Amino acid sequence: MHKNFIEELRWRGMLHDMMPGTEEQLTKEMTTAYIGFDPTASSLHIGNLATIMLLKHFQLCGHKPIALVGGATGMIGDPSFKAAERSFLSEETLRFNQEGIRKQLSKFLDFDCGDNSAELVNNYDWFKNFSFLEFLREAGKYLSVNYMMSKDSVKKRLETGISFTEFSYQLLQGYDFYWLYKNNGVRLQMGGSDQWGNITTGTEIIRRKEGGSEEVEFNRAFALTTPLVTKADGTKFGKSESGNVWLDASMTSPYEFYQFWLNAADADSHRLLRVFTLLSREEITAIEEEHAAAPHLRIMQKALAKDVTCRVHSEEAYSIAVKASEILYGKGTVDALQGMSDQDILSVFAGVPQTIITRGDYEACTNITDLVSTVTNGEVYASKGEARRAIQGNALSVNKSKVSDPNHPIDFTLLNNKYLLLGKGKKNHLLIVE
Repeated sequence: MHKNFIEELRWRGMLHDMMPGTEEQLTKEMTTAYIGFDPTASSLHIGNLATIMLLKHFQLCGHKPIALVGGATGMIGDPSFKAAERSFLSEETLRFNQEGIRKQLSKFLDFDCGDNSAELVNNYDWFKNFSFLEFLREAGKYLSVNYMMSKDSVKKRLETGISFTEFSYQLLQGYDFYWLYKNNGVRLQMGGSDQWGNITTGTEIIRRKEGGSEEVEFNRAFALTTPLVTKADGTKFGKSESGNVWLDASMTSPYEFYQFWLNAADADSHRLLRVFTLLSREEITAIEEEHAAAPHLRIMQKALAKDVTCRVHSEEAYSIAVKASEILYGKGTVDALQGMSDQDILSVFAGVPQTIITRGDYEACTNITDLVSTVTNGEVYASKGEARRAIQGNALSVNKSKVSDPNHPIDFTLLNNKYLLLGKGKKNHLLIVE
């Protein structure tokens, strides 16, 4: 017995709006729904993850999900609630981005589970041979300019200016829905709340092309949206100090990804657990109660970071991220970093001050005092005298082990034969020997 999809969204706080009849349709039979993802980058980010979770829950509730990669619409760019028109991307860039997104979506959805197996489609496949005149006859004829201008996403851009290209975007997305309705049996389009105007344009094209009327109840196609995820203070969610938090490990390392969730505020974590994890209501309630009893242990954040990091990356990536966090902020030892790739090690120490020195300069140091005062150019200690006093005061660590002898020889084990972690009190400094 599958869960009720709408009820699942309600308790998770993931239901913003839906057309009348949507819940009845989903209760009646297995339904096919889609969400579109425009390939404006080679990776999706955690803002997209909220809508990916819609498709995931949809499939878990026994329905059939379709993920659309917008090879055609990506050539134009969605104007919805954007302050300015996007720059056009080349076809080569779009194809590269599409492939990256296709691989990422494959991680979340089951493409081999019988009748409700997920599918991936690309709207370029049905738009590539579509002439402009054909499109005007097939889609443009069915919507008035008044209808298109009434959409909030368009209204907000009229003040600053909107090109005909972007103005026509809702027609393209609307026709996607119609094409999938006719060819793939799609009855529902879902998306973020900012997509309501584009989605209902699709239901309207279907209604008019299929001969429905506003006076007669017409339930051929449906729309559903999820709230945009914001922080408790109302600001945008999904950005770190360095920008978007991406799902691609080469753009946001698993360590940085894990840290993003681990640093979530208590006020945000209640909702983030519901939106971004697959934990049950009972599991989340138990986590929240445990957290409330000992907030300093950050139990909500740890559960959130574990679930999302494991599903987006892997359990191994999660394990490395936890070990790295212990090294930087806890009592972990650098042994956990042995064998990690250079990329992983550098991602762990992103934000930690770093000094690159030649192997000759490193080996020329007679002792630890030389190393931390001379070779690091005063970035750890300003002078040899200051370095010597700090070492004698037990204030320096090398690879997390205290060094108290100013004349300690340079016989330390370099991580990957090139990295040395110097600790000055609670502050870390990475020495890179090349």
